Amino acid sequence: MSAPMISISSSDVIDFVVHKGNGVTGLAEIGLQIVPDQYIQPLEERLDPSKVETDESIPIIDVSNWDDPEVAESICDAASKWGFFQIINHGVPLEVLEALKNAARTFFELPVEERKKYLKENSPSKVVCLSTSFNPQAEKVLEWKDYLTLLWVSENEASAFWPPACKDQAIEYMKKAELVIRRLLEVLLKRLNVKEIDKAKEYMLMGELRLSLNYYPRCPNPDLTAGVGCHSDISAITVLLQDETGGLYVRGTKEDSWIHVPPVEGALVINIGDVLQILSNDKYKSIEHRAFANRNKNRVSIPIFVNPGSDAIVGPLQEVLESGQKPIYKQVVFLDYFKHFFSKGHDGKKTMEFAKI
Repeated sequence: MSAPMISISSSDVIDFVVHKGNGVTGLAEIGLQIVPDQYIQPLEERLDPSKVETDESIPIIDVSNWDDPEVAESICDAASKWGFFQIINHGVPLEVLEALKNAARTFFELPVEERKKYLKENSPSKVVCLSTSFNPQAEKVLEWKDYLTLLWVSENEASAFWPPACKDQAIEYMKKAELVIRRLLEVLLKRLNVKEIDKAKEYMLMGELRLSLNYYPRCPNPDLTAGVGCHSDISAITVLLQDETGGLYVRGTKEDSWIHVPPVEGALVINIGDVLQILSNDKYKSIEHRAFANRNKNRVSIPIFVNPGSDAIVGPLQEVLESGQKPIYKQVVFLDYFKHFFSKGHDGKKTMEFAKI
């Protein structure tokens, strides 16, 4: 017997999803079979299958030996050319990755009243917040995604406030992933003639770590929607764990082309954020990317946004400009850049104009 056709009136969608805190997970749970108008992307924002490159892929780099000069070379080359790459043999055990993906699913499968405890207005702490879409107040079209942001301040604070459904798995992952993040930044900064990451540079690169459990429930019309619209991240780098569903696309090297980033068991997807593009004065590139929901499966993706501290000043590094390069960017307070990014819907790389001279 087929599922009943259920719809929700257009005027009630925002109230149900945003104001009442049900999210798109709530829409999926009531058996919605037609995407509401608020989620239908204009034609130019939908993925055109004819523009997906089948003969290009981002590099997959084995980092089992971080001290190998060829590993460093591969990482820095990928950061310059692609802005995206995958790493394998990075030291985070497969069971830790799988446990976190399962824990993310467990959280979003909780009864809605349990999930709502973590909405901004209900949350017990600023280190945990449940949201939907990207910025529903500023977007013209909503995105088919709910997400739980977990701010990594300390293990004690995470233990006290992160949701029981996922906190143990998320803490274990963060402790392991932090080591990978430091190694990656050391390699990338060394190519920029930074010999040592001191406390000031550490704060400018990774003063704030945000773990996000992204959940894209089954979508009746994924071809009409966006899970995440086209954008570049504002982080220094982003470390992404994706499940086996697929759905992440990055801007290709050919004009207006896109490359699918296939899930690879045990791999972490790394991408360069705007901050590192600014610090490197364009040596490294933050690349536009987007994500899509799936008709038949709930999709999970889990990024760590490796951000500067909120009051850190970000601009081209002195070590980069020593060779006589002219700075392309001014010095900006990261919190100002962050607020600008979140003041509007996703719009490609337009946020970077905020930092240009």
